[in-house]
Amino acid sequence: MYIKEIKILNFRNFKDASIPFHEGVNVIIGHNNTGKSNLLRAMGLVLGYSNGHRLGTSDLFYETNVAMLQQQSPRIQITLVLRRSEGEALDSAEMGLFSSMMTDPALSEEAELRYEFKLTDAQEDNYKADVANANTAKEIWKIIDHDYIRLYRSSRSGGNQAAGISVNDALGQIDFQFLDAIRDVSHDLYAGYNPLLRDVLNFFIDYSVKNDPTNTEDEIKEQLKARRDNFVQQSSPLMQTLQERLQDGKNVFLKYALDTGATFNGAVPDFDGEVTENEMFAVLRMIIKYAVGIEVPATYNGLGYNNLIYMSLLLAKMQADGSVTYMKRNAKVLSFLAVEECEAHLHPAMQYKFLKFLQDNKSNGHVRQIFMTSHSTQIASAVKLDDLICLTSPELGQINVGYPRVIYQKNNIDDVVSRQYVQRFLDATKADMFFANRLIFVEGIAEELLLPVFARYLNKNLTDEHVLVINMGGRYFNHFLKLFDTNNPYTINKKIVCLTDIDPCRKRKEADEDYEACYPYEYNIDPDNYDYKHHADIEETQYAAHPNIRFYRQDATYGKTLEYDIMRENPNCKLLLTHSVSNLKEIKAMMEEQDVNEMMSKMRNSQANTRIKASIGASKWTDEEKRKALLASRYLNSVSKGSNALELNVALMNNLDKPEEDRDEFHVPRYIVEALTWLLS
Repeated sequence: MYIKEIKILNFRNFKDASIPFHEGVNVIIGHNNTGKSNLLRAMGLVLGYSNGHRLGTSDLFYETNVAMLQQQSPRIQITLVLRRSEGEALDSAEMGLFSSMMTDPALSEEAELRYEFKLTDAQEDNYKADVANANTAKEIWKIIDHDYIRLYRSSRSGGNQAAGISVNDALGQIDFQFLDAIRDVSHDLYAGYNPLLRDVLNFFIDYSVKNDPTNTEDEIKEQLKARRDNFVQQSSPLMQTLQERLQDGKNVFLKYALDTGATFNGAVPDFDGEVTENEMFAVLRMIIKYAVGIEVPATYNGLGYNNLIYMSLLLAKMQADGSVTYMKRNAKVLSFLAVEECEAHLHPAMQYKFLKFLQDNKSNGHVRQIFMTSHSTQIASAVKLDDLICLTSPELGQINVGYPRVIYQKNNIDDVVSRQYVQRFLDATKADMFFANRLIFVEGIAEELLLPVFARYLNKNLTDEHVLVINMGGRYFNHFLKLFDTNNPYTINKKIVCLTDIDPCRKRKEADEDYEACYPYEYNIDPDNYDYKHHADIEETQYAAHPNIRFYRQDATYGKTLEYDIMRENPNCKLLLTHSVSNLKEIKAMMEEQDVNEMMSKMRNSQANTRIKASIGASKWTDEEKRKALLASRYLNSVSKGSNALELNVALMNNLDKPEEDRDEFHVPRYIVEALTWLLS
C-alpha cells in the first residue's frame, strides 16, 4: 500500500485541495507560502504525528464568507487515500492492516484514513446562536478564539465517511518520521543515552547473528543469550573493582541518606553491581575519523554533515522498527519519511548525494514512501519529472497542483519526446522555473541578457516581480509549455510569455527547397514566383486568448528579429554602436544621414548590401520606413548576438545611471513592451 492522494479541507492555507502522490520519492516544490510545509503537517496529523502541538484557531483556514461561518462552525478534515501497490498480494501484511478501511471492500484496492478537528456536536447549536448576528468574519473569528476553540476535538477514523472505523491500532503499526526545516540534530544524535542512537545500536549489535539465515530462531536466541552472558562475565570484574574502590567513600556518602531518613521501613540505598549492554551504550559517543588519523567529536561538524548522519540513523531505526525478527508483533508494517527542506545546510554536491541516498533506501525497501519539500533548483533538476509535485497559490486558499507524471502521457509519442527533452535540459538554471511567479521563454542569449534592462527602461523590475527569463536555446517552447497549459489538468498555473522572432522567409513556388530568410521589405514583393510565411503564425493565434500563455513577436509588416527591431525603433541611438559591432564606421555614417540614397552610398559593395539596396528600392515603403529598414538590416548583419547583447546591456545600464536629463533616448521594441505589460498586469 502507498499514499495515493491527500485531500485537505480548511487546514491553514488549504481551503479545499487534493494532491496526488506516487510510490517512491515525492518532491514537493513551489515558491514560498504555497503550503509545502503545511502539506507534510497535514499528513502527519492523519498518521498520528503532532509533535505535542494541539491545533488552535490559527490552524483553521481563515474563511471570510460570513454566511458560511454562520451556517456551520469551521472544521478541518484531512483524508489520506491509500492504494494497493502494483502486484501486491491481497493477503499481504499491509492489505491486512487496512482490510477494514477499504472504501469498496469488494474491490480491495483503496483505503482511507481520516483526521477531523471540529467543534463538539453538543456545542454546535450554541455556536450558531452566538454568531448569528455578527456582521463581519473578524467578529466571528474572535468568538471562535475566545469561546469555542477550547471545545474543539480531534478524531481519526478509516473507511467510508459513514463507516467511521477506529484506526488507533492501525496507526500503531505505521511508522511516520517527520524532519522539519528548523532542526538541531546534535541534541538527538551523539550520546549513547539518547533513545534514537540507543535503539539503533540495540538493533545493529550482533547484526550478523540476528540475520544468519543458516540458524533457526531458537539457535539465534541461544547465541545472543550466550553473548550477553559472556558480556556480563567480562564486565563483572570491572564492576567488582569499581565497588571496592567506592567502598569507603560509599559509607560516608550513604550516611547522608541515613541522616535524611531515607532508611524508612528498613530501606537502605546502595549501588547495583552489574552492567548491561544498554547501559554501556551511554558511554559511547560518536566521533568522526579523518583519513589523516585525527578524531574529533561529531558535535564539531557543520549542520549539513550532522543532518546527513542523523537522517541515516533515522532510516536505520525505521529499518529496525520494521523488522519482524527484531520487533516481533510490534514491527511496523508500513513506513513513511517526510523531510522538510531536505537541502538545508547542504551544498549542491551533497544535495545530489542525499537524494541518491534516499532513492536507494526506497529501492531497498527500508521505507515505502518518501515526501520531501524543497526550494532547491539542484534537487528539482536532479529528480525525475515524474517525482515532482509543484504547488502554486494564485490566491488565498486556492492551491493548484502541477503534476508532470500525468501531463506527459507515456502512451503518447509526442509527450514521450517532450518529457525526454525537458528532463534532459532541466538543469539548475531552468529548474528555477518551478519557483518563479512568472516566466518569459526566449530563443537565445540576446533576449536573456537584454530583457532585464528593457524592463528597467519601462520602470519595471523583473527580480522584484519574481519573473524568470529562460533561454530555450532555440524554438523548443512546446515541450515546456505542456507543463503550464492550464487548459489541461495538473499543470502548473503561472503566467507565461514566449518571445520569438517573426523571421519572414520565402521559397520559390513548386521548388524542392527549404524556406530561406528574407527581409520584411521583401515579403510578398513577388507573390507570383515565391511562397512566403512568418514564424509562429499558428502559435500566436493558438494562444491569443489563452488563460495564462501568450506569444509575442515583431510587427508582421516591419519586423524580423530582436536585433533588427532594436535598431529599427532606435535609428538615431548611438548607444547601439558598441565595440563588437562590425562595420561600425559605416553604420555610424549611415545613421547621420536622413536621405535614403545618401545612406545607400555609404554602404560598401557586397552581395548582401546589393540585395538590401535593390529590395528596399523596389518596395513601396515611405522614405522614413526605408531609412529605418536600411539601418536595421545593416545592423543585423553586423552583430554577434552574445557579445553584442552583453555590451549593449552594459551601455543601456550605464545610460540609466545618468541623471534623467542627460540620458540618451532609447525605445524598447514595441512587442516586448506589450509582452511585459501583459505579463505584469
